[in-house]
Amino acid sequence: MLHDVGYSPGIAHTRFHPLDGARHLRELGADARLCALVAHHSCAYRESELRGLSAELAEWVDEETPLRDALWWADMTTSPDGLPVAFDERIKEIQERYGPQDVVTFFIRQAEPELRGAVERTAARLRAAGIAYE
Repeated sequence: MLHDVGYSPGIAHTRFHPLDGARHLRELGADARLCALVAHHSCAYRESELRGLSAELAEWVDEETPLRDALWWADMTTSPDGLPVAFDERIKEIQERYGPQDVVTFFIRQAEPELRGAVERTAARLRAAGIAYE
């Protein structure tokens, strides 16, 4: 997915993929809103605090809209292989992949309530629109 472009080794300057991805997209001339969505995807502000990159992430504003929630929903309900996965399984998979002492594991534990909120809000919007996704 585009929001994870910052994992690409050629652009992973800070090794914080939301920030690296947003900066790369800005260099390519992408719309500022797209860059901000990538920068702030999946509660990135929490991980930026742990990594000491809050000031850098503040280049972009987190819009806190249904579109933002939908991006977080997509990220938190899709496995690394691109398959649909339940939110709780995704959280567990992330912690297992990174291990108990990794900054990503600390981050995901802190961010879980906010991520769950975005997932639940998006699921409710999809149901209200009559969109079957499960």
